[in-house]
Amino acid sequence: MSGLRMTGRLRSLALVMAAGALMVGGLSSTAAYASEAAPLSAEPQIGIQFNPDGTGQCEGRTGEQWATSPNWTEAIRLDTDNRPGGCQLAFGVTDPDGTLAGSSISYRLTRSTGGVNQCGPNLDPNPVPMLPIPAFGTPVRVDTDSQPGWCDLTFTVTGRIVLDVQLYADGEAAQCADSSPVTHSAFAGTPVTVKIDTDNRPGGCQLLLRLRHF
Repeated sequence: MSGLRMTGRLRSLALVMAAGALMVGGLSSTAAYASEAAPLSAEPQIGIQFNPDGTGQCEGRTGEQWATSPNWTEAIRLDTDNRPGGCQLAFGVTDPDGTLAGSSISYRLTRSTGGVNQCGPNLDPNPVPMLPIPAFGTPVRVDTDSQPGWCDLTFTVTGRIVLDVQLYADGEAAQCADSSPVTHSAFAGTPVTVKIDTDNRPGGCQLLLRLRHF
């Protein structure tokens, strides 16, 4: 009898342990699935599209690039002068989680007073689309030379965005907004304008951007 009772107890214990193992396994599988299925938070990104339409005047990081907030982009280098062609320049934002909903960024390239054929042809404001996929605004064309005047590049933001801008010289200081890296911050109600006046003088201008939000 005692042997039969012991056998019965062992069978009951085995069943309980098996049920416990199934329960633990079920919980573990569910937790793992939930972890894999949960959406990952994605920070907004600022993008630069920078392509030459001439020879040797657009350097640094050309093509498309994206920098995740709050990191800086890689530098692009503007060195337009009397050589043929210029630089096609556009900016973009990708906002996967809708973090920037209700905010906006726009940019504008304008010719200084008295400037002659220095910028263009797209001199109107170009809003940057706030989309969950990478998207650029309309390109502007930077084509400064030794003629009078220069180009002003202006960034305007609304909402909970700060756009940090650096545009500084790596040669003749008067060709760029600053002679060394200085951060200018555009936020709601306070746009930032930087001067581009590259020509045949030595050096060019380094341009970097950083997107922050709150």
